[in-house]
Amino acid sequence: MKLLKGNLAVIPMFEGKFQARLHRFPLKMGCVNSTDQHAKLRSKHIDEQLKADGERAAREVKLLLLGAGESGKSTIVKQMKIIHETGYSDEERKQYRPVVFSNTIQEMSMVALLRAMGTLKIDFNSPSRVEDAQQFFSISQTCDEGELPPDLASVMKRLWADPGIQECFLRSREFQLNDSAPYYLNSLERIAQPNYIPTQDDVLRTRVKTTGIVETHFTYKDLHFKMFDVGGQRSERKKWIHCFEGVTAIIFCVAMSEYDMVLAEDDEMNRMIESMKLFDSICNNKWFTETSIILFLNKKDLFEEKIKRSPLTRCFPEYTALSSDILI
Repeated sequence: MKLLKGNLAVIPMFEGKFQARLHRFPLKMGCVNSTDQHAKLRSKHIDEQLKADGERAAREVKLLLLGAGESGKSTIVKQMKIIHETGYSDEERKQYRPVVFSNTIQEMSMVALLRAMGTLKIDFNSPSRVEDAQQFFSISQTCDEGELPPDLASVMKRLWADPGIQECFLRSREFQLNDSAPYYLNSLERIAQPNYIPTQDDVLRTRVKTTGIVETHFTYKDLHFKMFDVGGQRSERKKWIHCFEGVTAIIFCVAMSEYDMVLAEDDEMNRMIESMKLFDSICNNKWFTETSIILFLNKKDLFEEKIKRSPLTRCFPEYTALSSDILI
């Protein structure tokens, strides 16, 4: 039987004699101290992590981009990448090459112009352009999507230079045409080059319909921004509300130049009126009662060009001032 006394173990021997031996045993108090110290260190680490997370959250700004279709939301996202980050790399810009070609050729560009000429009963200035139009449809339907063969580019340059096509373009409010169509058509000589790589500006003007939610991150000074871009067409809007309660601010985009145009999905609804109705519904939505809302009037350059030939009364009949007064 062992009799313990501090760190001294007294071990009974035979015939009443005792032998003392010194043994080292860990003290129970030491175990308690070690456990407490570990818990304190862990608690301190958690507190420091919570503090760091709080400071990071305080520097985080969540921006939700809303607006009707084709109001320029995606262009704002691209501008943030170009301005506040390093822009688009050579490899990223190469990937936009098929998009640029598609935006120049397809439904909302040259194809739209040629079809609208028949609808609006506008004739080509030169009879030979009729053959060019037939050749355009023949080549564009057989070439690979996202490609711009030299013979197709030559035909398109001749068509775009025709006064009849230019007259049709001036009436683009009467049909659906990409805002970027004239930019790309005026650049055909450049973008048709075999070694063409889109510029930052070319990428900025590309148009791809946004479906779902696109998230972009960028940093400005000490703030970290998260920008959410969502589809603007009516079919996409039901995806908005349930995701974004608690965002820092909403940027609501309105294309100023669309006061005389109708929706792509509803040819009876004026785009500006649609934007006003949507803006009203966002402002009065229960999910955003505590959210700051910024009204962003977009496409000012296109508006300034259009107002010279298309009166504001197309959207606002009660407006009585001269169109030129708007530009003062």
